[in-house]
Amino acid sequence: MIDRYTWYEYAAIYAGIAVFLFFVLAPFIEGFMVSLKPLSRLFSSPYSFWPQEGSLTAYFTMWESVPGFWRYIVNSLFISTTATALVLIMVVPAAYAFARFPFPGRGPLLAAFLAVNMFSGAVLLIPLFRLMRQMGLLNTYWAMIVPGAAFLIPSAIWLLRTYMMRIPRELDEAAWVDGASRLYTLRRVILPIAMPGIAVVAITTFIGAYAQQFIFALTFNSKTEFMPLAIGLFAYFGRQEVVWNELMAASFVGIAPVLILIVFLQRYLVAGLTAGAVKT
Repeated sequence: MIDRYTWYEYAAIYAGIAVFLFFVLAPFIEGFMVSLKPLSRLFSSPYSFWPQEGSLTAYFTMWESVPGFWRYIVNSLFISTTATALVLIMVVPAAYAFARFPFPGRGPLLAAFLAVNMFSGAVLLIPLFRLMRQMGLLNTYWAMIVPGAAFLIPSAIWLLRTYMMRIPRELDEAAWVDGASRLYTLRRVILPIAMPGIAVVAITTFIGAYAQQFIFALTFNSKTEFMPLAIGLFAYFGRQEVVWNELMAASFVGIAPVLILIVFLQRYLVAGLTAGAVKT
């Protein structure tokens, strides 16, 4: 029998969830309210949470304030999609190798992957800049794609490796008995079963690549045609006056593609996270 919670335990649990959601969602709710307020009322006293004379005007005027706004969104989507594809190409065979083959140095290498995630991209900007310059990648899309993918690969390997470890080894052995090579086994036996886990890795990698573009784009790119959305919005702060309602409106339009992706793919995300929970 599973012990049931008492009423005050339920109250404490839901109160904790409510506090957590408040701190997570409050900045987004406040930012959305700011986007609806006229600029003249943003700093009025006393403060009013609900927008008085609120409208969607900022969502229309911000297109003129940010020239090439659509270009910035397309750049961000292209960088994120390409980085995700590059990560999957590298991670799928690597995760399979780490999950199946006890080769020398596997443990230290996995630990090194975790250590990489402890470093911020800002720490490695100078060596990365020198590397990008030597490779001739400055002021190109690849200057943002390659470093972004490199920082996302370690966590993706850990996530997908854990999923693949829950796939029965008997499937590999049966394929080998039938004469299948390891590459054929990965492609025809393991990949179809691992698709939920791969979907989780793809979604989390895309979100991570979409969110980390600012620092790499600011350092490795100076051409407008390659700028992602984060740098396009950063141009607001180069003015004498920041139009906060238009800035918030542009920010919400910019994150809309990721929100749409999560809404439509959340069932695959949940399925991938739970599919490997029980080992068969």
